[in-house]
Amino acid sequence: MAKAYERIADELRDAIRAGQLGPGDRLPAETDLAARHRRSVPTVREALRLLQDEGLIEKQHGRGTFVRKPRTRVLRTNLRHQWEKNRAREPEQERLRTGATEHATGLQVNDLVFHASYGEAKADKSLAEAFGVAEGTTLVERVYRTRYAVETAPFALVSSYLIRDMVAENPDLLDETKEPWPGGTQSQLLTLGIELDRIEERVTAHPPTPEEAEELELPPGTSVIVLRKISYDTDNRAVEISDVTLPGDRTEMLFTTHLERW
Repeated sequence: MAKAYERIADELRDAIRAGQLGPGDRLPAETDLAARHRRSVPTVREALRLLQDEGLIEKQHGRGTFVRKPRTRVLRTNLRHQWEKNRAREPEQERLRTGATEHATGLQVNDLVFHASYGEAKADKSLAEAFGVAEGTTLVERVYRTRYAVETAPFALVSSYLIRDMVAENPDLLDETKEPWPGGTQSQLLTLGIELDRIEERVTAHPPTPEEAEELELPPGTSVIVLRKISYDTDNRAVEISDVTLPGDRTEMLFTTHLERW
C-alpha cells in the first residue's frame, strides 16, 4: 500500500502531467496541501521532496514551490562529427549561419549566449597519455559555456585541450577573442592543414560535484554524463581532447552505427 506522502505526490504528479498545473505555476502552500489531504505538514514536505527529486517542481526561496519549466533538450549524436567536418571547408559566411549547439538543440545563432576563455595548462598524466606526449607538456586550455538566452544554465561544461606547440603556428588559435570560431575546432585545425580521421568518445556518468550541480542547475538526484572526446588526424595523432560534462536531465545521447552489408 502506498504511503500517505506517496499518494499526495501521485496526485500532484498527475495534475502536472495532465496540464492542470503548468510550467511556472505555483503550488498551494504546504499548510493548504496538508489541510486538503488531512495530513501533517511534514508528510506534505516528503511528497514535495519526492517530486523535487524527480525534477518536476522546484522551491524558490521566499516565493514558494513551482512547477519546473522544462529546459531545452539537447540531442547529441555521433553523426555531428561528419557534419562538422563537412562544414569546416565551407565559406565563412556559411559557417557563421549555424554551429554544433544549434544543430543539437534546434535553436538559432541569435538564441544563444556564448563564452570562451583561453589559458595554458600542463598536461597531467591522463592528458599526456591520451596525446602521447610527456607529462607537463604545455597545452592550450579552452573553456566553453553556451546557454539558451532565456535560460541561466549552460548546456554543458566543456574544457578543450590543444598541444600549444602544434597550433602556435597560427596565433589566432591562441586568441580567445576570435571565438566563436565559425566552423568550430575542425575548421580551426584546417588552418594548420590538419584533417581529422576519426573521433573517439568515452562516456561515463557520476553524481555531480557541488560545483557541477550549481553551475548546471541540476535537480536533486540528477547525475551528469561525462564525455571524453579525442580527435585523431590522418597521421594517427591525437590533436584535440575535450572533456564535456552534460546534465543528465536534458541530454539525450544517440549513437547510430551503420553496418556493412553481406
